[in-house]
Amino acid sequence: MSIHNILSKIDQNIGLNKQDIMSLLQSSDTDTQLLYEKADELRAKYMGNAVYLRGIVEFSNHCKKDCNYCGIRRSNSIVQRYRIPQEEIIMSCINMEKAGQTTVVLQSGEDPYYTKEKIQNLLVSIKKETNLAITLSAGVRSLNTYKYWKDAGMDRYLLRFETSSVELFQFCHPDETLQTRINALMNLKSIGVQTGSGFLIGLPGETLENLAEDILFTATLKLDMIGIGPFIPNEQTPFAEFNNPFDSEIYFKTISVIRLLNKKAHIPATTAFDAIQPEGRNLLLQRGANVFMPNATPQKYRVHYQLYPGKPCVDESIEDCASCVINRITNMGRSIGKDPGHSILGY
Repeated sequence: MSIHNILSKIDQNIGLNKQDIMSLLQSSDTDTQLLYEKADELRAKYMGNAVYLRGIVEFSNHCKKDCNYCGIRRSNSIVQRYRIPQEEIIMSCINMEKAGQTTVVLQSGEDPYYTKEKIQNLLVSIKKETNLAITLSAGVRSLNTYKYWKDAGMDRYLLRFETSSVELFQFCHPDETLQTRINALMNLKSIGVQTGSGFLIGLPGETLENLAEDILFTATLKLDMIGIGPFIPNEQTPFAEFNNPFDSEIYFKTISVIRLLNKKAHIPATTAFDAIQPEGRNLLLQRGANVFMPNATPQKYRVHYQLYPGKPCVDESIEDCASCVINRITNMGRSIGKDPGHSILGY
């Protein structure tokens, strides 16, 4: 089927099938440009011109998990572990609000030190000191814990499923199952927490068909936010010798196809895209994305939160990073979102 016929399905609200998606992912030259233009058109129509700034604070790099691709996996003895004191986290939140950011993304490894009570205290303190929306990303927890955090001020939760293939998930996550992740996402949605998820592109052994299935599976979850990124081999992991099987253009195509199937979802231009291509996040904002996530982790900790090599912005201050982001966005002719950028899905 031609690119024109596939894109016309979107205009007619006809769902795309796996073969349609694989055709889009394999498109070249003129057809690829049509895909990007359609994704940007839908982004503008449904999400507007504003780019929402959501500053990330990576508050702990301790992790009990041993995921085979991740730089802060439990077995990596080279990592210098840290936990940011609460007062420093609060100050980072205050500074990011002054810089025009409306959401803090609190991200960490699965760190048992952070009990539900410790996280609750952090959430309450941030809400007391700022007007920021709070997205938390701290791994798989119980339904009761998620409820506890929601009552304390957590607005959103981010938990990527990474791959929809049971076999590939087990290969990447020897101490967890895909169903555990899916159950956690369903728990979050059941209590009305704005839920974000997504996947890695190019995990070892992944095929184009797997990628198309990930895209289709993502759409079935009816997510408020969808975050995806490229697999980048880390030399301190068991996957050090694996190369990503896809060319870099497929990462951007994937973002665009995600927008076609999820018109009202927030889609961030994730940091890893700048690691694979200069100004990669700018390109994403022209190809379907509408959220930018500056690094608001205090500078002295950033170098120790290396999920993958070549992570950008590790040497910048919070203020410099915030200023750079605003310049990038305004130079593209886009505006900065002034409100929290809550979900518009209404599921």
